[in-house]
Amino acid sequence: MSITSENRDRLLVFDVGTQSIRGAVIDPEGNFCKLIKTPIDPYVSPQPGWAEQDPAYYWQNLAITAQKLLSSHEIQMDRIAGMSLTCQRTTMVNLDKNGKPLRPAILWLDQRKAEDSHRISHWIRWGLKAIGQFELVEKAVRESKSNWIQDHEPEIWDKTEKFLFLSGFLTHQLTGEYRDSYGNMVGYLPFNFKHQGWSNPRDMRWKFFPMEPSVLPQLVKPGTFLGHVTSAASRETGIPEGLPVIAAGTDKACEVLGAACLSPDVACLSYGTTATINTANEKYVQIRPFAPAYPSAVPDAYNTEVMVYRGFWLVSWFKEQFGRREMEMAGKRDVAPETLFDELIQDIPPGSMGLTLQPYWSPGMNTDADAKGAIIGFGDVHTRAHIYRSILEGLGYALKDGMLALEKKNRVKIQCLRVSGGGSQSDAAMQITADIFDRPAQRPHTYETSALGAAIDAAVGLKFYSDFPSAVQNMTRITDGFEPIPENRDLYGELFERVYLKMYERLKPIYNEIRAITGYPAL
Repeated sequence: MSITSENRDRLLVFDVGTQSIRGAVIDPEGNFCKLIKTPIDPYVSPQPGWAEQDPAYYWQNLAITAQKLLSSHEIQMDRIAGMSLTCQRTTMVNLDKNGKPLRPAILWLDQRKAEDSHRISHWIRWGLKAIGQFELVEKAVRESKSNWIQDHEPEIWDKTEKFLFLSGFLTHQLTGEYRDSYGNMVGYLPFNFKHQGWSNPRDMRWKFFPMEPSVLPQLVKPGTFLGHVTSAASRETGIPEGLPVIAAGTDKACEVLGAACLSPDVACLSYGTTATINTANEKYVQIRPFAPAYPSAVPDAYNTEVMVYRGFWLVSWFKEQFGRREMEMAGKRDVAPETLFDELIQDIPPGSMGLTLQPYWSPGMNTDADAKGAIIGFGDVHTRAHIYRSILEGLGYALKDGMLALEKKNRVKIQCLRVSGGGSQSDAAMQITADIFDRPAQRPHTYETSALGAAIDAAVGLKFYSDFPSAVQNMTRITDGFEPIPENRDLYGELFERVYLKMYERLKPIYNEIRAITGYPAL
């Protein structure tokens, strides 16, 4: 390790998520000197299925978080060497020629759809159908935030000088530069995921996501320089003027890095708002054609991912609807709510006495737009505790399905699981994970692995370490491990094969009928 200055040995990191903004000061050994969490309203919904938020709201709350963090007596400002930023994915911001937002940011949760007829010509449509890929390309075109704005708010698009991810917007607020890490490029833009840069001018992506190249930011590698904190940003946030800002990656990419997953034989499970299973690869591997491997928070590498939208959000949903008593008791006892929810299910047997959950509360890349959540197998023995355990088990089944797909595509057997996100605090969730996956489940020393991954990017960019393997070796460690319990593993194996894997296809026609009758979700 080589610290650039004897006194500057701390890293400032911000993790801008869907439900909170976290600010942390982290040392070169991966210890959190101080962490501040600011809850935020996830989004506003002007119409059913919409999810928007004022970009200034994120900046204001980042500034509030920074002020609280840096005014703490534990923090010595003159020891901070630099900073990095990681953000929620696929949240888009339109800026005018003065760098001001033109409309609310459209979040990754938003379900509105663009038109595809004028973007996919007859001949391209025919060709895609011939190779069985039309539905996937059509989904991408319709999901594109820029396409929707061009269709429905052309006056906004005409005024758009820059079209940025939330990470790019916050980087501009901090540095005044229109730059972003290519580690943040997860979404529907003319980006070449394999070559990790903007597509060449003749690429079909420019037809599917039409825009002038000038509206897009300059891209840099994770672990490299983005800019310096401006005097204006310093006044608003308290962050030292001139502090170097180092490129990181999306929150999921940083989680993978912070969980020390650098090869495809170790998978990162993220029990966050969106639950994911990721493997890190030096080669480009797609789960399905036209379903890209995303950029890693490590330069020139990739994350191959399967996701469950509204993943551990399901746990928040349960807490809100059925767990108020435990939430109140947790506050009184000054313990994590997960402790009390673990107690709630300690006497509930594996398999939840036949209650089986399919966690498609919101359709994602792996499901049709019609997909809905389902819980089957109810009887008079079941309580809210059974529902809670079935949520954990259903998420496990869905992610195990993803693990099998990753192993098949990577041609590498996954040996162990590193579990990150708030859900990793639950011993019950960790043991259920080990049992369902039939793999050791390991808990990193912090569940704030997204912030830690961003700190690793900063540590390499600031030359604290010469390379990423060295930084990971020194800044990460495993504190707890959970081994599969044979009888639980066998029961879950039967339920997974004979029940869970059959649920979606058998319920799919019913989902279609539900939408035909109710009109929800809208096409």
